[in-house]
Amino acid sequence: MADTQQKEIAIVVGATGAFGQHFVSTLIGAGLKVVAVARSADSIKSLAEGNENIIPCVADISDDSSIEAIKSVLDAPVRAVVHGPGVGVAGGILEAPTDTMVDAVNIKVGGLLRLARAADQHFVKGSRIISIGGHYGLEPTAYAASAGVANAALVNVSRQLSLAYGERGITSHVIAPGPADTDRMHRVAATRAEMRGISVEDVLNEVKAESSIGAFTTPEQVAWAVGTLLAPEADAMTGSTLMLDSGRRKGLP
Repeated sequence: MADTQQKEIAIVVGATGAFGQHFVSTLIGAGLKVVAVARSADSIKSLAEGNENIIPCVADISDDSSIEAIKSVLDAPVRAVVHGPGVGVAGGILEAPTDTMVDAVNIKVGGLLRLARAADQHFVKGSRIISIGGHYGLEPTAYAASAGVANAALVNVSRQLSLAYGERGITSHVIAPGPADTDRMHRVAATRAEMRGISVEDVLNEVKAESSIGAFTTPEQVAWAVGTLLAPEADAMTGSTLMLDSGRRKGLP
């Protein structure tokens, strides 16, 4: 068996979240070691415990200090980076606090740039820059302005990265899932239910009804897309956005 120290690396930001844990499992299954990045030392320690293929890294991707924190644990080629932190959901565009909007862009866009700069010297031909956006970035909604604005900006930045890194054979991709049946979705639903005087279940059913197949997108489905992007055939998708929205988007293209 090959020495695990020689394995290529994937970096996952937001590794302890509902999506991130599935990304970590998928990437390890693809034969990579994973640098798991999160702000909480306790949650990272719990995730990494007993798994020699997980390298814990405590860092706040919203701050420039994360660049050196991530750099310090890299000792092999970086095959992929996956940027998947969550941002606050603060209501519609007329009432969302401006600082929440700015924070969301900093975490999504600033965070992606910090991640790319941390990994830059370890990228190799065929490396992937993968960011997790959301379909609200392409089809705005009345109740998630901060996520919509940040994810729309993420699409633009990913395309710029695809141009900047293209000569090195490094590609950039956005995955845009629809709402997922996670604890975060339930918190958002609870807030909307209280505002409207209806039940949480009613709100969740309304969100599911926005899908042409009447479903939430699952973390497993998004992790599948992350794994699929490792294939060499995915080179042709650089700068593109993969819609995993369960048929919610109505616009073209």
